[in-house]
Amino acid sequence: MKFGVVTFPGSNCDQDMVDTLETSLGQQVERLWHKDHDLKGVDFVVLPGGFSFGDYMRSGAIAKFSPIMKEVIAHGQRGGYVMGVCNGFQILCETPLLDGALLHNNSQKFICKNVFLTPKSKDAAITKGLESNKAYKIPIAHGEGRFYAPKDVMQSIYDNDQILFKYCDEDGNVTEGVNPNGSLDNIAGITNKGKNIFGMMPHPERASDANLGNTDGKLFFESILANI
Repeated sequence: MKFGVVTFPGSNCDQDMVDTLETSLGQQVERLWHKDHDLKGVDFVVLPGGFSFGDYMRSGAIAKFSPIMKEVIAHGQRGGYVMGVCNGFQILCETPLLDGALLHNNSQKFICKNVFLTPKSKDAAITKGLESNKAYKIPIAHGEGRFYAPKDVMQSIYDNDQILFKYCDEDGNVTEGVNPNGSLDNIAGITNKGKNIFGMMPHPERASDANLGNTDGKLFFESILANI
């Protein structure tokens, strides 16, 4: 499979994502620049973490106007796969590809630590290969990660099995006390109705190498590769 990793001004996790896909998973990767008008034949687009355009105005609000995003949106609307991690998730929520928004953490502070996630959707490629109710340790690093959506949108998300991950404790229990940022219902990641767009605040690419002491994130990518 050929992946495309997009770099915006201010991206700082693009190389981490490239290294995970190329080195840890042996996949072909095309580096895409935000001013590109061509996805260069990639099958799967990744919008990495960072602070695109310095997070001015609102995280992801400027990046959505980059020329490459017209192609990314068209790719996703055709059924092509797109994944946004952290800032990439924020960007996707500024487009028609994903519902909801990422607001400032309820602590009003930047949070950088390991958290635990439990998979929820039964039909998404990124969760199909994971054990339900198991806790996976994945790092977060964000100031605006509090997922929010209006009640009608939340109902639709639940009705269509669009929740990818929820924050949980190390035993897989979803409780308010382990919610790091105040996200509605502990939501850490969602997909679209078509299950081809994935957005999540935690960083699986930072937990995909044994040299870093954690390979839980690698399982997420292996699930994608096994189920698309």
